[in-house]
Amino acid sequence: MRRVSRIAIAGAATAALAVTMSACGSSSTSSSTGGGESKGIGLAYDIGGKGDQSFNDAAFAGFQKAEAEFKIGGRDVEPSDNETDADKAARLEQLAKAGYNPIIGVGYVYAPAVKEVAAKYPKITFGIIDDNNVKAKNVADMVFHEEQASYLAGVAAATATKKDHVGFIGGVDIPLIHKFQAGFVQGAKSVNPKIKIESQYLTQTPQEGGFSSPDKGESAANGQIDSGADVIYAAAGLSGQGVIKSAAAHKVWAIGVDSDQYKQGALAKYKDYILTSALKNVEGAVYDLSKSVIKDKKPLSGEIRGDLKSGGVGIAQSNPVFKNNAAMQAAIKKAEDGIKNGSITVKSS
Repeated sequence: MRRVSRIAIAGAATAALAVTMSACGSSSTSSSTGGGESKGIGLAYDIGGKGDQSFNDAAFAGFQKAEAEFKIGGRDVEPSDNETDADKAARLEQLAKAGYNPIIGVGYVYAPAVKEVAAKYPKITFGIIDDNNVKAKNVADMVFHEEQASYLAGVAAATATKKDHVGFIGGVDIPLIHKFQAGFVQGAKSVNPKIKIESQYLTQTPQEGGFSSPDKGESAANGQIDSGADVIYAAAGLSGQGVIKSAAAHKVWAIGVDSDQYKQGALAKYKDYILTSALKNVEGAVYDLSKSVIKDKKPLSGEIRGDLKSGGVGIAQSNPVFKNNAAMQAAIKKAEDGIKNGSITVKSS
């Protein structure tokens, strides 16, 4: 995977805290063995790393909140280029040996590594975000109904478009991202069954940079805008920054994902063109697992699924244009109520 420079990433000074352990990571203060009292939270990032203003940064926000609230240390580590499952397992094992608990893999790509290392360290709680196939007593499989948030994004897009023409850009052509597309298409068509929807995936595999290449996102968005789309929803991690940049350059709407991208400092110059974001409460998942281990002493485990009803997914209200649009708010509320009461079933593929 080719790593690329990020768009105006805030907080670059955090690089000074880096240490080496199969990848870079912010440092902690002490060490211990892998089975006793926790010295803090271990967090291993997905492709794109910290600074994506989206998925990984949502996990980091939960990590920071837990560190501050429970007055405990932590170490967050970045992915390396072209790494293997063995590299991920080695990273998690070093966190375990150092005494971090819980240890959380951010992204489905960590599933094999979490399964392997959790079996070696049964006294440590592990978490995996976006995968529910590990199924071990000391593992929390934290997953979400992304399609529900994406349905709301589709409703917003179809309400905002002036051309009855919108777009979806997925980072990688995989089942997880198909959920985002399916929900978005269904939501948009619930408003206007005849709406035209452009759909595109940046790459076939994560290794090709679909989640980590703003240039790919920008190029795809340029193409969709040239074809007539005036609202574009991207589920593409770091690559989504390029989509937002393109939308702002063409003065059309972008819809963000995972984090409330309207509020992200590194995207501030584009925020007037970020209509809303489909939210996934990765921050809450990281915080809740950390709390269960560090404060409650009753570690969560098994499948933990966030949906619209529980607040695990949702739609951002930060942009005043979105928040103060009565027609859009009415359409969103109707959709939310339908999903929550079961009268609307959102497809996941």
